[in-house]
Amino acid sequence: MASVHAPHIGHLYTMILADVLKRWHQLKGSEAFLSTGTDEHGMKIQQAALRHEIEPKQLCDQNAAEFKRLAASGGISDDVFIRTTEAKHYAAVETFWRKMKSDIPPHLGLYKGKHSGWYSVEDECFYPEKLVDSIIVPQTGQKIVVSAETGSKVEWVDEETWFFPLTKYRDILLEFFDKNPTWIEPASKMSEVRDWVENNLEDLSVTRPYQRLNWGIQDPDDPSQTIYVWVDALVNYLTITGYGESWDSPDAADKGMWPSDVHVVGKDIIRFHAVYWPAMLLALGLPMPKKILCHNHWTMSGRKMSKSIGNVVDPFDAVQRWGDDPLRYFLMRNGSLHRDTDYSNDLVHAVYTKELQANLGNAYYRVARPKGKTAWSTRSAVDAYCDGVFTAHRDLNYSARPELHFTALDETLSQVSLDFAEFMDKHDIPSAIRVVTDLLTELNRFLSDTEPWHISKRSMGGDENAAVTLNWVIFKACEALRIACILLQPIMPSKVAHILDELKVPLEHRTLEWARPGLERNYGLTQAEIQALRRPDQLTASTQFQLQSHTPQVVVARFTTMKLNSKTAVASSRVLLVPYEGHHVSKYHSWMTDPALQAATASEPLSLEEEYNNQRSWRNSADKLTFIVCQPIDRSLDGRGDIPFIRINTLDLDSMSRMTGDVNFFLHPWDAEGGQEGWLVGEIDVMIADPEFRNQGMGKAAVMALLVYVQVQMGFILEEYVMSKQADGVSGASLKAFFVKIKEGNVASRKLFERLGFRQEGQKNYFGEYKMVMPLDELQKQPWWDNALADWIQIPYGGLRDQLKFMD
Repeated sequence: MASVHAPHIGHLYTMILADVLKRWHQLKGSEAFLSTGTDEHGMKIQQAALRHEIEPKQLCDQNAAEFKRLAASGGISDDVFIRTTEAKHYAAVETFWRKMKSDIPPHLGLYKGKHSGWYSVEDECFYPEKLVDSIIVPQTGQKIVVSAETGSKVEWVDEETWFFPLTKYRDILLEFFDKNPTWIEPASKMSEVRDWVENNLEDLSVTRPYQRLNWGIQDPDDPSQTIYVWVDALVNYLTITGYGESWDSPDAADKGMWPSDVHVVGKDIIRFHAVYWPAMLLALGLPMPKKILCHNHWTMSGRKMSKSIGNVVDPFDAVQRWGDDPLRYFLMRNGSLHRDTDYSNDLVHAVYTKELQANLGNAYYRVARPKGKTAWSTRSAVDAYCDGVFTAHRDLNYSARPELHFTALDETLSQVSLDFAEFMDKHDIPSAIRVVTDLLTELNRFLSDTEPWHISKRSMGGDENAAVTLNWVIFKACEALRIACILLQPIMPSKVAHILDELKVPLEHRTLEWARPGLERNYGLTQAEIQALRRPDQLTASTQFQLQSHTPQVVVARFTTMKLNSKTAVASSRVLLVPYEGHHVSKYHSWMTDPALQAATASEPLSLEEEYNNQRSWRNSADKLTFIVCQPIDRSLDGRGDIPFIRINTLDLDSMSRMTGDVNFFLHPWDAEGGQEGWLVGEIDVMIADPEFRNQGMGKAAVMALLVYVQVQMGFILEEYVMSKQADGVSGASLKAFFVKIKEGNVASRKLFERLGFRQEGQKNYFGEYKMVMPLDELQKQPWWDNALADWIQIPYGGLRDQLKFMD
């Protein structure tokens, strides 16, 4: 359950950890259910709402919306998002509370008394005298008392409340721990909990006076008291199982999904889940959750994250910068149940480049997308295996190293799923990930050693043995890639699903039982199928996209919704345009430190963080669009120069080494005489920042590709613009012209746009710029249009699934 604070990276880590465990059980073929949500009562929220001068419920609504957005951005497959302000939760808490008063023997049940002690609003709990310290606040010199555990400020409180006699459950709890020594993981946390129960147990104040805390669930029988926020919050686990509606007794035949298999919690709330919660469940005779999994915290530069020192990681920025799957991978790879772990962008970048780009990405492109004129077919390799072809040729060896044998991957392939499962069942996700990365490392070494690209040339030359050996190598490599991706699905569900799609692995064969070598006999593509996917003239009519009636028909991939800022890349023979994403920012920022580029673009230098914020705002804008200009896709992939239908991803084709500049598109209201309401003009700006690629026609190719994109996607672009302006009374829009502003001395740019059909309008302005214009209705009359249209395609970017539709 999340708190009133703005989401931080620790919240996202907890969500992802729980999500990975859910997906792991699904991978094993089990049904799994994931619940998350927000704890919305208590003094902390009451005081925060007062500071913001809003109602507590309004604050909770805003808070819940942020945490729902966090779950979505992290790819969390939650089945329910529960809020403790929901009516069904009120009913569950009231049922639980009444039974705490009526169903427990008097000497073990609730009693009323006066409580005096050190209370932390921040932590929503009391601390014993020996667990508080007096400190001097450096900024103010003020002496305050704080929790020795959390550092939160505490204050002395005297009040009458209801108590739960927690001290009387000491022996019962310890006996339960003795019988279930692995109930809390890791073992170090079990030791901490045992120590607390043995040495620090006090009776628990389970209400607060209503006059002091009115934002919560009142005691249904004593309205002068508000039920303690942690009692309220912990009952959420029962609420989602139907407690208070369909069942309320330990004797109930059907308790829904209770007990849960595992609670995933951070170390700061382990006491509530592993002491208070089990004691109350034992008191009511209700089943215990089967396990408490407790993780440590994330730090920055070895220090606890804190708003006061400005080192809190915004999870939304992190997802936007790295992508959800790469960030999931990093957090699961580096996070720990045993120690606090440091977070930094440098660490994420190192893992991203070394393990995702150089390991997984490299293996994928070498196996599934061979370069140059080398060619092989996954399906042919699988067929050769199924037909027993390899059995008769075990002694073939075309390697330059005689000691190498083509069974080098066999031992790892036979063991990897067993090792992965063992670690995952022990909740040791970092070790499970290392098992897969080791396999991928061996796969890349295997490909370097066997050199299938050389074997392919001999095979195409008619060498029958080479053909057999090539299929052998490709089959082994595909099996390694297939198994690795099946196992990585809980960690990176989107990216590995894309690779499994590419390998044509059936959806029903992506479970753990299929992650064994030689078991899957129904994947891969025939050479004819590969060519059909790569050649537009062989696509079926259902994949054709009809442009406006006065333009020639062009065969491109059909997409679902393509709006201005959707993740769509644009490719031609001369250039690749990719939407400006977080992983492009550092390279773009390095360009803009060049004074010459600053002058040419009339730009002020920004800090790297400002550049990230700027990029993020552009991606969320409906009247701005920016593409990063990258080197073109290798058009010899199938030997005939056809652009392949592929999805661009951040592992290779838009990496920093391939970035050359950017091209931008801005929508402005028409301000010329005679313009009508809703008329727009589109401004274009292009920059080839890398000197190596200037004067090679890349800028012209980028503008041409952008213009074709805008024409094809005109309806979606204008729809998104109108939707964003509805609050301003805009009900329609029409694009009338394109224009560009060019400095007087930039002769090359003026000539570029003249060749594209732009003409100077008026004289230079105050800033020494000339305005060049082309009406929209002249765009498709330009002599370059037909060739540019035929040379152009838009392709899914970022591994988005189910956007590119091919017919069987």
